[in-house]
Amino acid sequence: MLDELPAEVQDWIGKERYPEQSEIPVEKGYIWTTCSSVEMGNPIYWDEKVAEELTGGPIAPPTMISAWFRPHHWAPARKKQLLPLQVHFDLKERLGLPEAVMSDNTITFGVPVRVGDLLKTHQVLRSISDPKTTKLGTGRFWVIDVVYANQNGEHVGTESYTGVGYKRGE
Repeated sequence: MLDELPAEVQDWIGKERYPEQSEIPVEKGYIWTTCSSVEMGNPIYWDEKVAEELTGGPIAPPTMISAWFRPHHWAPARKKQLLPLQVHFDLKERLGLPEAVMSDNTITFGVPVRVGDLLKTHQVLRSISDPKTTKLGTGRFWVIDVVYANQNGEHVGTESYTGVGYKRGE
């Protein structure tokens, strides 16, 4: 039933889409605000001497990997509002599936994200299921990878999302 997918959508599978450079460099203020918001007192994020001793210098918490790409709602030269995980929204629109949820998220990590890094990302649609009917309605599952690298091209992490887009049942 994958042959029922529009050719345009079939062509997205396995291809890099939406290459993007972070609007902000990795910086301590974001790191400290994030750690403070969850009361994370790990000295590796607060004390430069500890960070130097353990990781060769200040790093960001690995779980912050996507924080550097959460678009601000406004930026001076931006022509349109950016959405995180744009491939997900493209699939909903192109397949006529108005509702969607994420059912799984896995993160794999590479080299540490360091203060001063300027990260790059792209999205890859890995797969789309045949139509399925669940308690939510009828639709398709998809897997999207969001791949991150630093300014040196080193892999810093990949987030894999499984989503389901659907139309509610009658």
